[in-house]
Amino acid sequence: MAPKFQGADFYDLDSLFSDEERMIRDTIREWVDDRVLPIIEEAYIGRSFPQELIGEMGEMGMLGASLPEEYGCAGLNNVAYGLIMQELERGDSGIRSFASVQGALVMYPIFAFGSEEQKREWLPKLASGEKIGCFGLTEPDYGSNPGGMVTTARKVEDGWVLNGTKMWITNGSMSDVAIIWAQTEEIGDTRGIRGFVVPTDTPGFSARDQKGKLSLLASDTSELHLEDVEIPDSAELPEASGLKSPLMCLTQARYGIAWGAVGAAMACYQEALSYAGERVMFDGPIAGKQIQQARLADMITGITQGQLMAYRLGRLKDEGTMTPQQVSMAKRANVDMACEVAREARRLLGGNGILVEYSAMRHMANLESVYTYEGTHDIHGLILGQAVTGLAAY
Repeated sequence: MAPKFQGADFYDLDSLFSDEERMIRDTIREWVDDRVLPIIEEAYIGRSFPQELIGEMGEMGMLGASLPEEYGCAGLNNVAYGLIMQELERGDSGIRSFASVQGALVMYPIFAFGSEEQKREWLPKLASGEKIGCFGLTEPDYGSNPGGMVTTARKVEDGWVLNGTKMWITNGSMSDVAIIWAQTEEIGDTRGIRGFVVPTDTPGFSARDQKGKLSLLASDTSELHLEDVEIPDSAELPEASGLKSPLMCLTQARYGIAWGAVGAAMACYQEALSYAGERVMFDGPIAGKQIQQARLADMITGITQGQLMAYRLGRLKDEGTMTPQQVSMAKRANVDMACEVAREARRLLGGNGILVEYSAMRHMANLESVYTYEGTHDIHGLILGQAVTGLAAY
């Protein structure tokens, strides 16, 4: 009997998307199949981000896709944006991370908190991929508690002087501009946190690759160092106010991650399902064995739950009613699900699962970083705990 459900859309979510949303997803899916999958193994093993893709991503409207057309962006709704993130991470978490940082952590703060001059100067160039950006919030000793940052911005007559170090910065070594968050004179008071648009060729600004990674190998991860970096008053994001501003940026990025993780899980599941149908053991394909069927059942169940959560979150975001706590739930649940799907897919593949020609272990390693960044799994658990109890546990 031919299987009825061969894809990764068990609940027919496809029927809930608009024609435009499906067209956008299918276009990005085809691009990932044609341009990402043939080169990602080599990029991963070579520990390099495939920069030749950036211009194409810009031309296709993937960068800052939900921002307005007047700034050179695609002006898509948030479900379409989510589907782009899903398909990019189906290719590799490093590809989706590039787009997430460029759009949600660089372009979004310029759009939300920047002056009109900053928007006109930077957004079209970032949307096209002509310029690359990074987001400097996390520090060596301050990840889950960004309010404790020690990077400082000292006011001088004609501007600001920045000093500090940022860590785990995606796109850092190849960026033309950095969004830097720093404490002003009110050190220790989160009301003193301000954001700045800092060209990376400013004297005193430097970036170096983060060494020793065992995850996100096809991604640029860097440390940023700011030593007496002098910037004019016009570099400040005028509408940014306290810690809530960078946290708003993180909410945008986490939204994309909730969709992206589903894409990684889909890739692992479809690889495992195909392999199980072809791999013969004990006189039959392993797809006919109980243990592997239970694995596959758990995988597609988790993926379906993740798809439904991401879809509903996207509709809420388009309605303007989405909350940060809802984003925390989706990021936490979907990344955890994807980690489990990737692990089980790798196990189903047996010894072949450790080879780079199969994607499961690459996704598995990448997802361990996604599990931690943009708010760790545990921190999002505490955010949800506070949401349902009214009591903060951090």
